Amino acid sequence: MTKIIYAVISILLVMGFKSSPTYAAEPNNEEYPLDFHIEMLHWEKVNKILPRYSIFTVIDVETGKSFRVQRRAGQHHADVQPLSKKDTKIMKEIYNGHWSWRRRAILIQTDTKLIAASMHGMPHGAGALDNGFNGHFCIHFKGSVTHHSEKSDLSHQVMIHKAGGTIDDFIRDLTPEQLTTAFLVFIKNNDQGLVQKVAITNKQNANKEVKKINNIESINWKLVSVNEPNLFALEADIPVEVNLLVKNIGPVKTKIPFHLIRTSPISPWKINMDPLIKLTKK
Repeated sequence: MTKIIYAVISILLVMGFKSSPTYAAEPNNEEYPLDFHIEMLHWEKVNKILPRYSIFTVIDVETGKSFRVQRRAGQHHADVQPLSKKDTKIMKEIYNGHWSWRRRAILIQTDTKLIAASMHGMPHGAGALDNGFNGHFCIHFKGSVTHHSEKSDLSHQVMIHKAGGTIDDFIRDLTPEQLTTAFLVFIKNNDQGLVQKVAITNKQNANKEVKKINNIESINWKLVSVNEPNLFALEADIPVEVNLLVKNIGPVKTKIPFHLIRTSPISPWKINMDPLIKLTKK
């Protein structure tokens, strides 16, 4: 009954205004290369399952490639190193030959478990193994925080949801401000699949527009404070100050008024990506 009431309200709200057509990119329906029972375990449990000096396998969700690592340290998340030069080579292949801070959805395979997690691909800090990897990298789990801020890293948490198969549930409950932040995180991680889940465009070839995020080499942002729309709103505007580094263009600093819509008060929000994509063109 509640859904019927919401539907009637939505129709009444939609009547009376016109908007230009928008298009959603078609999601990539390819199955992940793996199909096992995946657990989203909290860091407190993982910390005991993967103690210091333990060795385990990292599986990249998108490519299916895997490599071995050893946990060397880490109080709030796992600081790990590739086990050998061969493992370092595989990890670098996953990052297309270039070390990067971009987060990736991964699965941690132990003798008895497959755990959802997230990693970045940038060697930093200390390293002790003869593996051709200058330092260590970080793996986050549900409930992990960074060492310095002791705050949850949204970029990692998004990838953990992706690895655990719960990303759709995560997106569905986001407010306009939260969805805008998540969208920018997807851009930062250069994850076209996740961008497709939340973004719309006024262009007919939505998939072509999504691919243009490859031109964004780095992005930082700050949401300008706004009042949250009421529970029945079907549109919202979220202004964001962005700093971009765009391929073949250079640094770009501007303010973008992102426009979000939904089809009913119980539907998930979608964000129009056109103002951001426009900045990637000369």
